[in-house]
Amino acid sequence: MPTDPTDVEKLEIRLLLEAIHVKYGYDLRDYSENSIRRRVLVALSKSGLANLGELQHKLLTDPLFFASVLDDLTIQVSDMFRDPGFYRALRTRVFPLLRTYPFLNVWHSGCATGEEAYSSAILLYEEGLLDRTQIYATDISSKALEQAKQGVYSEDKLADFAANYENAGGTSTFASYYTSAYNQVALKELLRRKILFFQHDLVADHVFGEMHMVFCRNVLIYFRRDLRSRVLDKFSQSLCPGGFLCLGTSERLTQPDGKPFTEFAPEQQIYRYQGT
Repeated sequence: MPTDPTDVEKLEIRLLLEAIHVKYGYDLRDYSENSIRRRVLVALSKSGLANLGELQHKLLTDPLFFASVLDDLTIQVSDMFRDPGFYRALRTRVFPLLRTYPFLNVWHSGCATGEEAYSSAILLYEEGLLDRTQIYATDISSKALEQAKQGVYSEDKLADFAANYENAGGTSTFASYYTSAYNQVALKELLRRKILFFQHDLVADHVFGEMHMVFCRNVLIYFRRDLRSRVLDKFSQSLCPGGFLCLGTSERLTQPDGKPFTEFAPEQQIYRYQGT
C-alpha cells in the first residue's frame, strides 16, 4: 500500500528536527507541528534545494548554512512598544509595585532583535527605575542578537515606533531616545548600557534566577502543550515570589488548580508568581 506523501513529509521533518537536535543541540521537536512545518518549508524554498533530504544533508554538513537557516526555523518578530495597552499596564499597575524593591532584574526571553527590551528600558527610565535595573535579553538566534546589541534599526520603522510609544503613554518624545543617520536610527547608550544580550535556548538551557519580571511574549503559542508546561516551570524557577510573568496578548496562561501563577492584569496577559 503506497504511503501518503503527507506522512512522508511529516517523517522527513521529524527526522530533520531530530538531526538538528543531535548535531547542534537546538531542540525544535516540540514546536507546534503546523508552525514548524511552515517554517521548514520556507527554509527549503529559500535554500533552492530540491527536497527535504537535501536540506537536512546541507544543514548537517554546513554549520554556516545552518546558522543562516535558524532564523527561518524560529520566530524573529518584534517591534517597539508593540501592543501599547500592555505597556500602559506596566507603567500604571506593575511598576508602582516594583518600585518598592531596591534592585530589579528583568528577563526578556525570546527577545529577537531587541525592540521589546529597549521598550521596557525606556519605560523604566521614565519611571525612574532604570538605574537600579539590570535587563537580560536572550534569544536562540545569534544573528538577531547581533542587531539587538547594536540597537540600530531602519528609519522606515520610526513612524510606527513613535506612534506606539505615544499610545503607550510615553512621557517624553521618542526622538529623545535615538540619533539618526544614513536612513537608520541608533538607540542611545543610556538604554543599551542596562541590557545584557545572551544567546539562550529556552527549551534546553538553564534559566536566569531571582527575576522580578519575565517577558516571554508571543513565543509560547508556537510550542506544544507539554513544552509550554516545561517552559512555564522554568519561569517559576526564575521568578522571585511576587514577580511578574508577561505573555503576548494572543496567549493565555491555563493551569490546573494550585499552580503558582495568578492573574494580575488578565486583559494584558500579565500574571503574578505566588512562590512556594
